Amino acid sequence: MITAFALAIAIGLLLGLLGGGGSILTVPVLVYLLHVAPKTAIATSFVVVGISSLMALIPHARRGHVCWKSALAFGTAGMLGAFGGGRLAGQFSGDLLMALFGLVTLVTALAMIANKRPPRPDEVISGGLCPLNTPYPRLLFDGLLVGGLTGLVGVGGGFLIVPALVLLVDLPMTAAIGTSLLIIVINAVAGLAGYSNHAQLDLTLTLTFTGGAVVGSLLGGWLSNYLSPAALRRGFGWFVLLVAGYVLSNAVTAELWSELQDLIADRAHVNRLLAGIAILLTLLLIGGRIHRRPPGASAKRPLTH
Repeated sequence: MITAFALAIAIGLLLGLLGGGGSILTVPVLVYLLHVAPKTAIATSFVVVGISSLMALIPHARRGHVCWKSALAFGTAGMLGAFGGGRLAGQFSGDLLMALFGLVTLVTALAMIANKRPPRPDEVISGGLCPLNTPYPRLLFDGLLVGGLTGLVGVGGGFLIVPALVLLVDLPMTAAIGTSLLIIVINAVAGLAGYSNHAQLDLTLTLTFTGGAVVGSLLGGWLSNYLSPAALRRGFGWFVLLVAGYVLSNAVTAELWSELQDLIADRAHVNRLLAGIAILLTLLLIGGRIHRRPPGASAKRPLTH
């Protein structure tokens, strides 16, 4: 358990420092290093990351880096998505969930690395800056979509929430990190509820991991005050890319290919897959319209809420 505690401190450090990343490590560490069943690891990650995020939120809130209205709108929609994603996960095997975990992580990393825009002035000013007019349609749509993904693959969501708030909602990195921590807590509770009927927790392991993650998250929250937002954004993207490569290298196996072939051979599964693709394309079209920016929509002022 000493090894588990040390690993949990590292996970919490990343969570407090980057506003995400804790779940990306929690699930692979539990599955590949501590040999926990994937669905149990996913459920455990919700508890660990949810509690440690709550603790990491405190120093960010004290510095005014939390947009409360944005967090509540994103988080409320995310709760619905996370609960539904957690329920849907019961229809897939652990191997397939880990492969999906890796793919979502890879796409997220590439999106962050490809974002080459220079930091805005509000990203280098001390204190969080939130939208003058809270973009509720964007927040509700993105919250529902990200919540569904995070509930399905078993993460608190920071590694998806931070990029969504930066790239889609247009929050500065400092505000996105602090705001994401509150959203993670909300999504973790909903995701755990969704997993409650098909996963059991190892209480000793959960408490050990949670304790270590809380210690690390408090340290990370303190350290984040001394690092530039641009460096955090670049580091976040490359870190997630490395994790994606590791997860996919372990998840893509001959057994997984055999399982996929069996699913494709089942007409009922194929019909559900086609329906899912149609729904996804529809959501992308809706999202594209929601995220069209009218002139002056990105105007901000020093206002935390």
